[in-house]
Amino acid sequence: MNPDPRRELIPRGDTLRLISALDGVKAKFRDAAQQWQLLDDTGHVPASPSYAVLIQHAADAQAISHEVLQLTAEFTRTAHSTNRAGSAVLAHLATAATMSSHAVAHFAETAETALSLPRSSGPTDRQYAENRMVIDHATARAYLRRTAESLRDAVKDLDIHLDIHRFFPTLSRPESPVPLPLPPKPSTHRL
Repeated sequence: MNPDPRRELIPRGDTLRLISALDGVKAKFRDAAQQWQLLDDTGHVPASPSYAVLIQHAADAQAISHEVLQLTAEFTRTAHSTNRAGSAVLAHLATAATMSSHAVAHFAETAETALSLPRSSGPTDRQYAENRMVIDHATARAYLRRTAESLRDAVKDLDIHLDIHRFFPTLSRPESPVPLPLPPKPSTHRL
């Protein structure tokens, strides 16, 4: 008995909606990775890095991370997450969820270290703390980029999946029921 490949298809409309949602979240991660900076124009840690700005990076990262987690959770509740295409997409979403969560923690650590800088006991301690900030912030941004890449890969898999729909055109569009013939109208002419 051969399996029916049509059973493996994620409905076209569902696929297009998921691609759109993933593209939107992917753009947020990519933009955040590019825009959220720690170093000044000279490539150094500012003399007084703003805790408020850095903790906002963590808060914003958590908000977009929540979007990925929510999309992943919603996708796992569908029957599509267990078929071949869905499993590949789910693997990318799981990676994105993990990477985005790691980014939040590193941004929070960067902010915490910035808050402790004024209490540094000497130049060596301050230099160590600044280096740790740079590493944590760069790591967080790398996690944002890796999240965007995982989302991009999920979209690529979904795009390939859409191409398969061409071979099964009747399943790609919802079928409309065949209209039943209407009964004849009673005559309005009086004889």
